[in-house]
Amino acid sequence: MTSTILENNFGNLGIAPTLLEILAKNNFKVPTPIQLKSIPIAIEGKDLMGIAQTGTGKTLAFGVPMIQYLVRNKGKKGLILLPTRELALQVDENLKKIGGSLGLKTAVLIGGESMRNQLRMLRQNPHIVVATPGRLNDHLENSHLSLSNVGILVLDEADHMLDMGFEPQIRKIIAKVPSKRQTLLFSATMPQEIIALANSYMSLPLRVEVAPPRSTVETVTQELFFIDKNKKDDLLKSLLEEFKGSVLVFTRTKYKARDVARYLRNLKITSSEIHSNRSQGQRREALDGFKIGRYRVLVATDIAARGIDVKGIELVINYDLPATADDYVHRIGRTGRAGMVGRAITLATPDQRRDVFSIERMIKQTLAKPKHPLANDVSTSSSSSEPRGHRPRREFPSRGGFPRSKFKPGGRKPRFEDSRRFPRRSRPSGGTDGGGYFMTRPK
Repeated sequence: MTSTILENNFGNLGIAPTLLEILAKNNFKVPTPIQLKSIPIAIEGKDLMGIAQTGTGKTLAFGVPMIQYLVRNKGKKGLILLPTRELALQVDENLKKIGGSLGLKTAVLIGGESMRNQLRMLRQNPHIVVATPGRLNDHLENSHLSLSNVGILVLDEADHMLDMGFEPQIRKIIAKVPSKRQTLLFSATMPQEIIALANSYMSLPLRVEVAPPRSTVETVTQELFFIDKNKKDDLLKSLLEEFKGSVLVFTRTKYKARDVARYLRNLKITSSEIHSNRSQGQRREALDGFKIGRYRVLVATDIAARGIDVKGIELVINYDLPATADDYVHRIGRTGRAGMVGRAITLATPDQRRDVFSIERMIKQTLAKPKHPLANDVSTSSSSSEPRGHRPRREFPSRGGFPRSKFKPGGRKPRFEDSRRFPRRSRPSGGTDGGGYFMTRPK
């Protein structure tokens, strides 16, 4: 095992030998950029602000230092706050892989789960509490637990928690955590609200950024269709006939997610849905079924966008245009992960050109920014593992604009052809900032 540890690139980050062995057993060999930069700082006990997109390995970036801290400081506890149930469950799963063999116990406090089961976990005196702010405050108000011995606090996906209106609840929670503690804050973006929160509750935090905020995934080919609303279902059916792998479909509302999932099931396409009207058991079954292939298509709302960490998703379809450019980034980030190639197709109605332009401007601004030297320093699979005939080609017109892909003449014929509705190339009128070309598939 010693030679394995020496070969493990985690060995230079200040991690204890026992933890290094556990990482090696779980096949964690090469740290991602956020892990490489964050773990040494966190192990030293310093406060940290980490900026990185989802799917970049943030759980280990804060999980390893937290576990090492708890092993060395008996009687202390760790607290992790996250915005969604799905994220909380995934973080708990990853922590158990590392801390389980060390005897560390966790408790997951999330909405939609039985309070009785959660009380049973709390009675076992867990070392780490993983929670969403709303449910944790419910337990605090009922005096089910105390946060007086929390020595390390993690706020993960902090920007999303603020977007969901959790700031008052977060402040209530932090008020019950000792002022003498270590705080680690991770966020995909760093708006002023996050900076204000950090200035209020962190002590001289060090800032680590491994990718420019709002950057799009480098390995994702992105396409756009302008289409009438009543033709979306037909186009969705056509796309699912062409792409045979797992597909994630995003809608703006829970009602539309339900309708789309029902439509797909009527087509005999195995599918399920995740949205706020589904119970926690239903959401977990849907996500687990999608992971193991029971469902080929998962239909979700934005509330689940950052909680879906599934490898090998071939295609993300934005059935509805996202509300913000940031949401667009998080949606398409579900494909093209871990160095794999992916595809994202967005359906927009003609009256949504302005919203499309805001996404274009974001992409253009991202491209203009110099990349952090570690932004792409991650282990990727070899080119031989890429699907045949599926290269991640991305092209940006000189004037900026929505990314587009080219299709070679004589290649696969599109199954949804309507030259009137889907011109090969169209230019938006009015000379708006976006000024890009919108490519659909050639006839």
